[in-house]
Amino acid sequence: WCSPRGHPPQHHCRTKSGRRPQVKSVQYRVGVMFRNTFHEGGPLSIFYSLGSKPLQLWHVQQTPADAAVVDPADTSSRVEQKSIDLVRDPSIQSTVLSLRCANDALAHTFIRCPPRSDRSLGVKLPFLVLLLKSIEGGFFTFEVHIEDDQRVTRRFRLSNYQREPRCTPLITCVPLRLESGWNTVHVDLRELTLTAYGSEYREAARVIIHPNCLLRRVYFTNRLSPDEELPPELRIYAPEECAVASSSSSPCSSSSTT
Repeated sequence: WCSPRGHPPQHHCRTKSGRRPQVKSVQYRVGVMFRNTFHEGGPLSIFYSLGSKPLQLWHVQQTPADAAVVDPADTSSRVEQKSIDLVRDPSIQSTVLSLRCANDALAHTFIRCPPRSDRSLGVKLPFLVLLLKSIEGGFFTFEVHIEDDQRVTRRFRLSNYQREPRCTPLITCVPLRLESGWNTVHVDLRELTLTAYGSEYREAARVIIHPNCLLRRVYFTNRLSPDEELPPELRIYAPEECAVASSSSSPCSSSSTT
């Protein structure tokens, strides 16, 4: 469903009787980070690995020391190191955020924006873009929490281990196809909300990113632009050439460069 060739389902979440289920609204109302910030055209960046304080807007949940591994595919190779840390990636010769852990520790290792669980992003821009590098042999997943026009908070979970899309009244799980090397992942939150729930996207409330990946940039934007129109800081450059990030008509898509 998330690949450029994917086809989103043509039905909404309904009960066996055919009626749309009544869902209690889950609200983040104590504080809103960006609702009153002017970002109509975007892009609005919430993470950049080269920033002075890359994780200033994020809560970091490290893997317990006895579960951290260098290679997610080799769970016998246990080491004492941070599961989330800034490292240098030789393929682009630059600093990136490394998120690594054993597959069984995935749920307990993540970064979350906003850092406080009672706050909301309040971002109305409909496209979420992640510049990331997949790690061979490791599971990877991230979540986006949004609020729709019914004032209901919905969760979209995208992962490379999900085989088929699954939709419930509060969460939709979406398969994500990543190529080896660096990927640009586009998530059309407006289209996902309409396709899964038949409602209108209102704003993004939260982003949660789990291992296993190397992360360069996370940002929201009002539209997906051709690569040549993007500023350099919103693209991935290899030492010899720049990465190519193509848009797609699917609600979620990814493009890659090795």
